[in-house]
Amino acid sequence: MSATRFAPARLLTTFALVLGLALSLFAFSAVGPTTRGASAMISAEKGNAAVDWARSRKGSPYQYGATGPRRFDCSGLTRWVYARVGKSLPHSSSAQAGRVERIKRSNARRGDLVFFYGGGGVYHVAIFAGHGYIWHAPYSGTRVRRDHIWTKNVFFGRVR
Repeated sequence: MSATRFAPARLLTTFALVLGLALSLFAFSAVGPTTRGASAMISAEKGNAAVDWARSRKGSPYQYGATGPRRFDCSGLTRWVYARVGKSLPHSSSAQAGRVERIKRSNARRGDLVFFYGGGGVYHVAIFAGHGYIWHAPYSGTRVRRDHIWTKNVFFGRVR
């Protein structure tokens, strides 16, 4: 009988622990990614390889929702490229923004992701090629190409 009296107490304790864990995970996702050590992020070597993979898709037609290897949308290209260097990314520019460590523009290196944003949030993602250039799948009717970053409404992120 004493075991059944204490079962609700154990159940409440377990529930409290699970609830606390869930709330802490929610708080983390609401705040966004925190600063992590550089070892968790991709190396410069993998960044350079990512740029090479992006360049290899030059001329591939844009197609909304496409993830390659012959047709791409913007996040489909970045997802495909990063899969080649061993990193998994979701298929949307805003979801990818949540999977990177934000970095200062001055610290950006080849292979980092460049996120374009406006009033509605992140609307485009590209791969930084260095010296103000990106590789991307721009929009319907275009092909994967190298372009100069055309706006200041961007932020940079390094894939973790």
